[in-house]
Amino acid sequence: MSGEMSMIGSVILALFLAGYLGQQYLPPPVPKVIGLDLGTTFCSVGVFHAGSGEVEVIADEEGRLSIPSAVSFTATAVLAGHEAVDLADGDPQNTVYDAKRFIGKVFEPEVLEQESARYPFKVINNNGSAEFLVFSNRSFSVSPEFVGSRLLLKMRKMAERRLGVPIHRAVISVPAEFDERQRNYTVRAAELAGLEILRVINEPTAAAMAYGLHKADVLNVLVVDLGGGTLDVSLLNKQGGMFLTRAMAGNNKLGGQDFSQRLLQYATERARQEFGIAPTLKEDIHRLRQVVEAAKLNLTLQASVAIKVPLRLHDDDGAEPPEGGAPAPAPVQLEAVITRELFEQLNEDLFQKILAPIETVLAEGHLDKRDVDEIVLVGGSTRIPRIRTLISEYFGKEPNTSVDPDLAVVTGVAIQAGIVGGSWPLQVSAIEIPNRHLRKTNFN
Repeated sequence: MSGEMSMIGSVILALFLAGYLGQQYLPPPVPKVIGLDLGTTFCSVGVFHAGSGEVEVIADEEGRLSIPSAVSFTATAVLAGHEAVDLADGDPQNTVYDAKRFIGKVFEPEVLEQESARYPFKVINNNGSAEFLVFSNRSFSVSPEFVGSRLLLKMRKMAERRLGVPIHRAVISVPAEFDERQRNYTVRAAELAGLEILRVINEPTAAAMAYGLHKADVLNVLVVDLGGGTLDVSLLNKQGGMFLTRAMAGNNKLGGQDFSQRLLQYATERARQEFGIAPTLKEDIHRLRQVVEAAKLNLTLQASVAIKVPLRLHDDDGAEPPEGGAPAPAPVQLEAVITRELFEQLNEDLFQKILAPIETVLAEGHLDKRDVDEIVLVGGSTRIPRIRTLISEYFGKEPNTSVDPDLAVVTGVAIQAGIVGGSWPLQVSAIEIPNRHLRKTNFN
């Protein structure tokens, strides 16, 4: 009997030793579960690497870690991401963006009509659900989940190219306020892209995990998510490895696009004052938009930015002027210096709007601002220095900025993908406690 026990012990020891040596010297398995952040403005895909414990956000062919959430329909192809954005100004009717705002929602006719007025593409009502009418060889409608599926398919292919294996399983993030229908339609979008969704995780919880808060000794976490088009503020309560969303508020019409629009209006007015005519040609507006967007990004690091924009200001199509007529004016160049101070003055009223949902979630969560343990910033617009100053002044302490705000959600989702995929050395998981009675307060 003792001999049998000794043999069993030897076998167990050998198995442990083989496992240890395998982890030390054998290459780790290739991740086969991806994490997806299907954002309103940008999307990202990431994986958790077993062994090293590192999260990799996967880049596209040009090395970019995020792709725009835009899909363009042409006569011969459906293009997603940067390729779609390249066609947006030339073919705005057939380039759909912001589809996430519509997915799984049921609209009253007048509400959908108000929403559709914001876009250059056609939004139609299909029994309360939104669809997008596009025109290529023929006119047809596509659903928000189909648009989302093309973005998810592109990210799936990015992951397959990087990892060298087929990918069929994923974890995906959704806004905390998404109801069951919106979550199901998001999963349907993934299924159209050939993916099985193993878990749906709330974006604030994913962001908190990216900051390592699932392993930290914290109780109350405030997540401020300010992206290109929306502001979402969530108050999380954490006990052990469990997260509960206590309150949510936000503004569905406030984000980086609005800050850029203020700069665009300023540049347009400068051109009108200098040249006597405001830019109206698509090409001029496109150049101005690109330049002011770049200026906004540079002002997060620099005190001032010089811009130079060639403008035509007229549409002559290269034709000769009629006999006896005055020649068309020559192209001009708008030059200006935009300071961070000017940018902040142009947007100060918009920046102040960020505080309203913060105050609301604290009130609804019955919490004093001094009792917030961690303030987590998510979304590229939280890089703006004035916004960080505004939040730190309100709370009397600095927000946590240790993670790239553009990649916080996808990083957390990738960690979840590693957990459900059984990757080691992950030992701590995070569990979300559903709060089905919670409703989001919107400031529009």
